[in-house]
Amino acid sequence: MYEPTRTDGTMNGGVSHWYSEIGLPVPGAPLARDLDVDACIVGGGLTGLWTAYYLKQADPTIRIAVLEAEFAGFGASGRNGGWLSSALMGSASAYARGPRGTEGVQALEDELRSSVDEVIRVAAAEGIDADIVKSGVLSVARSPAQLLRVRAGLADALPGNRAVELSGDETSRRIAVAGAIGGSFDPDCARVQPARLTRGLLSVVRAMGVEVHESTRALRIEPGLVTTQHARVRAPHVLRCTEGYTARIHGLRRHWLPMNSAMIVTDPLPEHVWSEIGWEGRELLGDAASAYFYAQRTADDRIAIGGRGVPYRFASHTDTNGETQAWTIESLRGILDSAFPQARHVPVARAWCGVLAVPRDWCASVGVERRTGLGWAGGYVGHGVTATNLAGRTLRDLVLRESTDLTALPWVDHRVRRWEPEPLRWLGVKAMYGLYRAADRHEDEGGPSVSRLARLGDRLSGR
Repeated sequence: MYEPTRTDGTMNGGVSHWYSEIGLPVPGAPLARDLDVDACIVGGGLTGLWTAYYLKQADPTIRIAVLEAEFAGFGASGRNGGWLSSALMGSASAYARGPRGTEGVQALEDELRSSVDEVIRVAAAEGIDADIVKSGVLSVARSPAQLLRVRAGLADALPGNRAVELSGDETSRRIAVAGAIGGSFDPDCARVQPARLTRGLLSVVRAMGVEVHESTRALRIEPGLVTTQHARVRAPHVLRCTEGYTARIHGLRRHWLPMNSAMIVTDPLPEHVWSEIGWEGRELLGDAASAYFYAQRTADDRIAIGGRGVPYRFASHTDTNGETQAWTIESLRGILDSAFPQARHVPVARAWCGVLAVPRDWCASVGVERRTGLGWAGGYVGHGVTATNLAGRTLRDLVLRESTDLTALPWVDHRVRRWEPEPLRWLGVKAMYGLYRAADRHEDEGGPSVSRLARLGDRLSGR
């Protein structure tokens, strides 16, 4: 069911490369009987598992059921780029429009930085071996316009952000990215093998007594009730943690847009190639383009690199088994060769893709309605590996009705309008990324300023 295909000699799909390292799990049998619990969590990714973990820690007597349509970690939690990043999930200015203003944004950013260390702490305490290295993230500028974008980001940074600007030489001494003229380095980020993290956390919550029902798709979510294909679950708290698959649930088609992101991973690079590239610090790596790439040096010395590919499928459709398009593989190979010509002859071992959730204002949110008991978390816009942990702890406090620093953060109960109906949202996303790619081409030609096309893309998207 989850086996990859071949595209021009490259293994394609099969969920992700991360699962090829640990073996694809066999999904458990679907829930076949009606169930009554205290909290029903829909979605077996990191958000749902972290929520179960912290709820069970706070109250070992609480009865929790997690419902997962495929296997736990099938979605973005097992396919992402492996960035435990402290980056904000959306627009600081949008969050600042809340009652706490800039102070609230500062608090959210502080919690995200501490959440990186919290994930590392729990992984160590629970014996989860997820190849974690707190190596920081290097953002590289390869054109004057990209360097302006890096400097603007540093200028807008709030207190507590430890990112610093690097010269071209300083950047290249860390990682020899072709054409680098500068960049920035933020130490508050860690590399992780996401499938190992997710499946390790799954084992921990099951040992705590949490019921995880795989092969169990939620068809409808209502106050106090989740209807699946074979049974119903009743619970005073129903928490939706479905991220990019939210559009599959009845009534939520336009709630969050499932944005596609694709990755490729090389064969292990020979030592003489690594000696040319450097990357000895295992930093995470991204660039400052509008249609940016993200990358890591894996534990077994491959380069895993990702980008948007086909950003959105009409009518909120998602991939099948992580398989991506041939031209997306070619595009990512081109980005890899451009950044690392030293690795031009190293084969691509596997390609895959997945979906992340994008709210209309590109800002994540978390909340629990006191009247109905319905809760949610997500819309991480590609910065979710760390945010899932913060979301899990925040949902814990909201479910237990505790007023804490976490429940006062500006993403709590953040509401936004729905996406436009089709074909408007498909046309809008297609136009947005067309503008971003055109802006990158213009900037790559050496334009001294950030392209107006990129700004137009931001306005069109609502970012």
